[in-house]
Amino acid sequence: MARPMDTLYRWLTQIKLNKSPRLWAGFAIPGTVWLIVLFAIPFYAVACVAFGTIDPVFRDAVPQWNPLSWNFVQAQQIFTSLATGPLQGVAIRTVVYVVCAMSLSFVIGFPIAYFLARHAGKRKILLLVLIIVPFWVNYLMRMLAWVNLLSVDGLFTRFMRIFGVNYNWLDGSPITVILGLVYGYIPFLILPLYATLERLDWRLVDAARDLGANSRQAFRLVTLPMSKAGLVAAGILIALPMFGDYYTNDLLSRSPSTEMIGNQIDFFLNASSQPQNGALLVLALSLFLLLFMSFYLRSTRQQTRQVTR
Repeated sequence: MARPMDTLYRWLTQIKLNKSPRLWAGFAIPGTVWLIVLFAIPFYAVACVAFGTIDPVFRDAVPQWNPLSWNFVQAQQIFTSLATGPLQGVAIRTVVYVVCAMSLSFVIGFPIAYFLARHAGKRKILLLVLIIVPFWVNYLMRMLAWVNLLSVDGLFTRFMRIFGVNYNWLDGSPITVILGLVYGYIPFLILPLYATLERLDWRLVDAARDLGANSRQAFRLVTLPMSKAGLVAAGILIALPMFGDYYTNDLLSRSPSTEMIGNQIDFFLNASSQPQNGALLVLALSLFLLLFMSFYLRSTRQQTRQVTR
């Protein structure tokens, strides 16, 4: 008895897909509608608020839906503030925190992904399940668990006192914020890295060892270059949400000395009478993150060209 997928494949083959470009375009309709409704229209609304006006009485944002009437004066002030003004420190702090969190995530996550792909054997499924299990718990609840562990009377704080470390982890500590970012997003790094490493041709590593390379040389000259695409994809996958994160900072610090761009956006949109500034920061952050996406697309395009050659 033929399987449904085999029947579908034969049907698609019989209708000569190569001569039916409209059929292929039809498969993109649901995704296109999804992007328009849930991304393009909301993003345009944010731009209309950013380049709109403020009601002089109620101090509410008045969106300007006509792009020809947009006002860019406030945008110039915000971008200047990010470059050389009061928001410069917040912008630099955000980049530093994300870079440190990404670096620590790679140090922790790459060996785990490598072990799962190379040496886990029959325990692979069990270990993958253990990595995915935290996703079953709400992110907010997981951060609250960190608050209990790192409080003055928390289990982790009392444990560290045994070794003479008496540190207030929740008193506006940058280390706590960075560790919280690592804990919250490291599974998003491990899983794509594992998927990349599992597809590698390990015979090339064995060939390098046969040709005289030691384990470190084989790893540096063979494994790392072959996993470059996965490293870039995993880094971008965690960097994008880290730059906009504000829950982690609010729960683990609540200090102006550790505020990130996401905290400023949340403040302007929800706790102040300047929603226009919040919308402008959203656009500025989106433009900055576009650089990461451009780098990722460029690297994947170069790798595709090398493979096709």
